[in-house]
Order: sequence, then C-alpha cells, then structure tokens
Amino acid sequence: MIRRNIPNALTCGNLLCGCIGVVEAFHNNLIISCILIGVALIFDFLDGFLARILKVSSAIGRDLDSLADMVTFGLLPSIILYQLLMQSIPDLMGIWKAYPAFIVAVFSAIRLAKFNNDTRQSDSFIGVPTPANAMLIASLPIIVYTEGAFWKDVIINTNNLLILAVVMSYLLVMELPLIALKFKNFGWKGNEARFVLIITSLVLLVTLKILAIPVILIIYILLSVLENVRKRSVS
Repeated sequence: MIRRNIPNALTCGNLLCGCIGVVEAFHNNLIISCILIGVALIFDFLDGFLARILKVSSAIGRDLDSLADMVTFGLLPSIILYQLLMQSIPDLMGIWKAYPAFIVAVFSAIRLAKFNNDTRQSDSFIGVPTPANAMLIASLPIIVYTEGAFWKDVIINTNNLLILAVVMSYLLVMELPLIALKFKNFGWKGNEARFVLIITSLVLLVTLKILAIPVILIIYILLSVLENVRKRSVS
C-alpha cells in the first residue's frame, strides 16, 4: 500500500510547491516562486521515474499528475509572467495589457488534456511540455535579478513579454514531436539525442548559468526537429 502511493506523494509535493508559489508570486516574491518551480520539477521527475521503477502506474496517478502540473507549471508561470508585465507597464491605464499572461495557463490546460488522451506521446512529446515552459518563464525573474541592466531592459518589456506569452502558448499545443527523457535502457543506441541534450544542457548550465535556460529550450526544439528528420530518413 505504501509502495503504491510513493509516486502520488511526490506528485502532491509538486502541487504543494505550486500552491505556495502562487501565494509568493501574488506577493511579488518572484524569486521564491521560481525556486519552488525548480523544486517541483524534481518532484515531477521522480514521481514518474519511481512509478515506472516500482510498476505502480495508475489512471489516478496520471490524473493527479496533470492536476498538479496545471497549478505548478500552468497557473504559476502565468502569474509570474503577469507580475513581470505589471512591472513593464508605466501607468494603471495600461494594466489590461498584463492579462494576456494567462493564455499560458489556458494553453497549458489544453496541453495537459491532450497529453492524457494522446497515445502518440508514450515515447515522445507532441508540443513543448508544460514543465519546460514553466522552467523558461521561471528563469526570467532570476535573470533580471542576477544578470544586470541590459537583460532587465530586454525582459521587463511589455511587447517582448506579450510575444513570449503568445509564442510559448502556441508551442505548447503545436503538432511537433519532441524528445522525451524517458529511458527504456541507458545504452547509447536509441538514446543518442537524449544524451546529447543532457550533456549539452549541463555544459551550458556550467558556462552560462541561468542564461542557459532559454538557450537549452531552443536547442531542445532544434534537436527534436533533427531527430524527427533522422527517423523519417531511416524509415
């Protein structure tokens, strides 16, 4: 009984991080919210990993995972984006411009619903996963806080943030197969793209630190496109 509920307990840890993150974001403590997204990513990885190792996957666990992801990787990133947009708007007359941040939450819900009902997504993702999108958005306040005036001017910009919200919302539901870090074995053959992505990401994180996050997402999409081309040419 305990063994069966270990993955669900980790999923609840993900959800708890999201709930606390929402409160902190509404108090404009964005760095804390971003750190909580990072902690939730660990919970999110471990719950699926342990469910496969322990062979205790269930429909309830899958639905619970999606509900937790909706809060932590859908709603919370939208609130962070909303707060960044509020910082970029010079007067209260333009406050309505911050509301499009919540299209990220809407498209995250669509993305998660599609994932639960799309049998094509067992070995790969169709569209950018919500955790990857959340990680990108969570990196923005940290970049603003740590990387100086230039990056602050780039990020705390109404047009740039609105474009980001629209582009990422589209990528969440785009019919584009993307690499999933689901290893059936740990051999090189069949996992080449996964290992390249992991190694490249680690190198970028060491060299670029938090600035690596947007770069990693771009590389992730490009590697996935190349992997799709390779598979088509083989078949």
